[in-house]
Amino acid sequence: MAEIKKERLLSLDVLRGADLFFLLILGPVLRAVVKAAEGPLWLGDQLQHVKWEGFVAWDIIMPLFLFMSGITIPFSLAKYRQGLKPDKAFYLKMLRRLFLLFLLGWLVQGNLLEFQWKLFHPYANTLQAIAVGYVATALLFVHCRPRTQILWCAGFFAAYLLAFILTGMNTDPQENVAMWVDKAVLGAHRDGVRFLEDGSWVFRKSYQYTWILSSHNFIVTVFLGCFTGQLLRAKGGKYSTTFCLVIFGVALVAAGWLLSCYFPIIKKIWSSSMTLYSGGICVLLMALFYFWIDVRGHKAHWNWLRIFGLNSIAAYTLGELVDFSSIPKSLFFGFNQWLGPWYDVLLVCGEVGVLFLIMYALYKLNVFLKV
Repeated sequence: MAEIKKERLLSLDVLRGADLFFLLILGPVLRAVVKAAEGPLWLGDQLQHVKWEGFVAWDIIMPLFLFMSGITIPFSLAKYRQGLKPDKAFYLKMLRRLFLLFLLGWLVQGNLLEFQWKLFHPYANTLQAIAVGYVATALLFVHCRPRTQILWCAGFFAAYLLAFILTGMNTDPQENVAMWVDKAVLGAHRDGVRFLEDGSWVFRKSYQYTWILSSHNFIVTVFLGCFTGQLLRAKGGKYSTTFCLVIFGVALVAAGWLLSCYFPIIKKIWSSSMTLYSGGICVLLMALFYFWIDVRGHKAHWNWLRIFGLNSIAAYTLGELVDFSSIPKSLFFGFNQWLGPWYDVLLVCGEVGVLFLIMYALYKLNVFLKV
């Protein structure tokens, strides 16, 4: 395992690229195809978040994004566990990362570019969840031994679960304790607020995501990635490492499934069972990619995913912030008369194709967005 300490973990770059490719390229195209072909409902259901309880393929994207940010911590910050003391520059770097991820989140989903204070949403995006989870986990990794890290992780997990236990395990979409905290703290600046003509505002019942109390489990998800990263860096054979990852992943999935009998799997509030269940899936995916790419050496056909994996923040920000639809509409509008419902498929392919070409150009030019 010594070589892993010196080099990037190729399987992690590929898995991160696969996650972004699914979100930004494959998912939109498949949704358009299913709609045009009136395809099977089960496939369409896998390409959109569940309304409340349950878990589908589309729900793994955000947990995997957080989880993988945690895997990088034992690699990038190993020197601080090997005797180097964190200095002012280290803490400034943590603050910089926190601010930049929140800033990008404001651009993507916080309505910052609206230039209207009342429409501003300070905490409502995946990048901001990563910021909170990463910085908290990184600080604890640097300052605490592994056993103490486990205790902190368990503490965050218990604090979230205790909040629900003390409020009668209420999981109503609008009345649960996580939603209550968001409404109380964020008020009119919570995402999902609707302003009325008289200037007053109301909470939309259709918006069910929570962020502040859920941050406890965001941190747990990143910590699960951090523990996985430490397993990958531990001394031992590659096959034994893979086996340990599989056992870890299966245990988390089983624990999440068992806990769901008491606390349902609900991604929108990042429920305790969802945290364990999705974390286990993330570990198993990492084990699969690690075994296939880093252990077995099957690299040739997967390296292209690094186009997204090495530039994931740029890919996510561009894909979520910029509307590329005007380009295929300008070029392909004449096909509408012949393609019928498949015209929308052509437009989606053109839109994601533009994003892919941009990411490919950045990759070839060695331009990567680092925060």
